[in-house]
Amino acid sequence: MIIDSHCHLDNSQYYDDIDEVIIRALENGIKGFLIPGADLNDLPRAQKLAEKYDEVFFSAGVHPYDIEQYDRKVLEEYISHPKCIAVGECGLDYFRLPEDEIEKKQNIELQKEVFIDQIEFAKKVNKPLIVHIREASNDSRIILEEYDAKEVGGVLHCFNASEHLLPLAKHNFYFGIGGVLTFKNARKLVEILPKIPLDKLILETDCPYLTPHPHRGKRNEPYYTNFVAEKVSELLEIPLEEVQKLTVDNTIKLFKQFSKII
Repeated sequence: MIIDSHCHLDNSQYYDDIDEVIIRALENGIKGFLIPGADLNDLPRAQKLAEKYDEVFFSAGVHPYDIEQYDRKVLEEYISHPKCIAVGECGLDYFRLPEDEIEKKQNIELQKEVFIDQIEFAKKVNKPLIVHIREASNDSRIILEEYDAKEVGGVLHCFNASEHLLPLAKHNFYFGIGGVLTFKNARKLVEILPKIPLDKLILETDCPYLTPHPHRGKRNEPYYTNFVAEKVSELLEIPLEEVQKLTVDNTIKLFKQFSKII
């Protein structure tokens, strides 16, 4: 039994066969799904999927790539929904910054502003954060600590396998492990995995992106979380059943609403 804690089932790549995708995952041991809010335009679809399937939950937030559309009032419209269980996907991403130095500085400052506001929003509504971090480990950790994000905790997603972020495990933050772990060039993540406390590990796919081996090049889907679990089992040298149990238990500790369906 596995929970996919980060799957973009509201993405257009699933418009034609979303029911088949969810059924296939359920039949292969994936018993829970969390759709992270990344784009305000997709929130209506995420909500509808959560209302249709008991096993599906969603969150409300804005990805750092979409900061120009940020509107807290829109998030407030969704956050009270009983199936909306977190704030995010929010965070910092310095991977695709403008080349112009002035525009780059402005983009970084706006990312920080929007990230901080979503942290404050999460604290206000008392729901955990889904945090996206890419090439921005230092600034992300500083902000999470400075603004007391530990009050609600959350999960670090796409975190560049940075040891600099490991101390956040003591601040109520979990680490989402996805298909990247199965890549041949995943040396950093492979090295840091044993350093993450077992009680802070959860599984994800980030589908339709980052498809794990042996399906790289194809559209990712929640069913493939099984391959991530198998790789964690192999690298940590613990039974697959133990990986499944501890990651489900950890996910329920963070996102308590999953306890209703597991």
